[in-house]
Amino acid sequence: MKFHPLVIDTPLPAYFNNPFDYEPDAICRAAAAQLQATLPPTPIEGKMYGVLVVEHQGQIGYLQAYSGQMEKEGEDYVPAVFDYLQPGEYFKVHEEEITLLNKRIAQLKASTAYKETKEKLSQLQKEATEAIEQARKTMQEAKRLREKRRNENAVITDVEQAEMIRESQFLKAELHRTKVLYTEKLTAAKEELAHYQERITAWKRERKMKSDHLQQWLFSQFNLLNACGETKNLLTIFREYYLKNSPARTKAAHLSPATESLAPSLLPPAGAGECCEPKLLQYAFLHGYKPISMAMFWWGASPKTEIRQHGNYYPACNGKCKPILEWMLKGLQTPLCEEKIVPSNKKEAERIKLETLYEDDYLAVVVKPSGLLSVPGKGDKPSVYSLLKTQWNGKSDVFIVHRLDMATSGLLVVARSLEIYKALQAQFIQRSVKKTYVALLPMSFLDKAYPSSGRIELPLSPDINDRPRQCVDYLHGKRAITDYHVIGETSYGKENLPAVKIELHPLTGRTHQLRIHCAHPDGLDTPIIGDNLYGQRAERLWLHAEHLEFTYPITQERMVFNAPL
Repeated sequence: MKFHPLVIDTPLPAYFNNPFDYEPDAICRAAAAQLQATLPPTPIEGKMYGVLVVEHQGQIGYLQAYSGQMEKEGEDYVPAVFDYLQPGEYFKVHEEEITLLNKRIAQLKASTAYKETKEKLSQLQKEATEAIEQARKTMQEAKRLREKRRNENAVITDVEQAEMIRESQFLKAELHRTKVLYTEKLTAAKEELAHYQERITAWKRERKMKSDHLQQWLFSQFNLLNACGETKNLLTIFREYYLKNSPARTKAAHLSPATESLAPSLLPPAGAGECCEPKLLQYAFLHGYKPISMAMFWWGASPKTEIRQHGNYYPACNGKCKPILEWMLKGLQTPLCEEKIVPSNKKEAERIKLETLYEDDYLAVVVKPSGLLSVPGKGDKPSVYSLLKTQWNGKSDVFIVHRLDMATSGLLVVARSLEIYKALQAQFIQRSVKKTYVALLPMSFLDKAYPSSGRIELPLSPDINDRPRQCVDYLHGKRAITDYHVIGETSYGKENLPAVKIELHPLTGRTHQLRIHCAHPDGLDTPIIGDNLYGQRAERLWLHAEHLEFTYPITQERMVFNAPL
């Protein structure tokens, strides 16, 4: 049964929620709780689940889904938008061809003949280097001895001179013969290895061609409905979205649709169309259900790269889902992307008071409140930069030396000239600036029995499918190091809720470094309170830059500032 009735006495929302920025309403929470009661309490592998509250023939209920595809869909879950996992069908047949090519490549690379040929070439290259170097040293040593004879003997006979010339010519010829000999040997060895590598390259080329073709075919089969009853496939949806939203791609606008669909930069990312949101909406539109609101939650252990907390709700990803959902929700009353640019808010700028701890003709140290941008973003939202620009009223320039996330509060040093800006930036690059942050964690952190102090090293890179989120990336990520120290129990907020206070000392400055190092299972496994990206929402993100220490560029005096949370 796909439709699951809900017995509720909660008023229905006035419009469909924005799937990229929401706090689940009471109806969605009730539906999610009903679904969670049927799930294993501690699954080995985590998965994203979703509920879509709908109205059908006067009855309120919900549809449920999970992200991804499995060979056997559960009867209680909505099906995939396009089921490509059926044995013997187009996708599986061509996937097997690609798998076979992978096996051929792996088998050839693992073969004794291939390994021996590579080893033979490697040894021959080493032998050639040593032999040529030895011949060169012999020639140089003989030359040194000849020079010594000339310097020590006042008279060199014609016979001796001729002998030395013959020796020089012979050794030069020996070096040349050695080079020629090994060039011939290396050429033969390289040709032998090239025989194998050409086969591998040909198979890889064939694999890429088959893979690209299969991917194109697959995306063309995902035909998605919207609330107006219109249909587009994934290729068209992403091509039109990219061309509309990315100026760098508009140069492709003159291409024909068929040519555009082949451009890699316009293709949907892998897995597009397989998340909960499009599956739920597709089923609702196909079967006449009226969408009311939706919510997604993670159930189970967190993956090693992304940060997912068991039972937490998460918005749709930007990379895979935004183009799709903007299309599918067309015709449905929703706040999703109604405003592409944040509107001007002069009153908000007037309301914000930026605390200044130090100010002179060269720099200033200010305390940024949570919710204020460091530098201007889209629209006319106030920022530290814009507020200081107004405050200084042309008396000096504003150079933001370093930044804090919009949600993070605390100390910032701002330069008033390019020269001071460069001097301060150099200190950040050389890591001579000392920064201390404080963060509040839930009391559950104490149950995990972490040491009171320690170091976290988790390399980070942007999550290309869900910016601005970052992910742990052991292969390509940039090094990120944080020292932490547990201070003790405290309380926060208007209700004086209990929390654990910790100090964080970033030794590198990666985006969202402290937030991920706290939230990731290989870090402290506890999101900072109020971290809506990697944990749960609260009145604010309880992360604060409390201590800042740097060298004053003019006097070289060490300056220390503190701003308690």
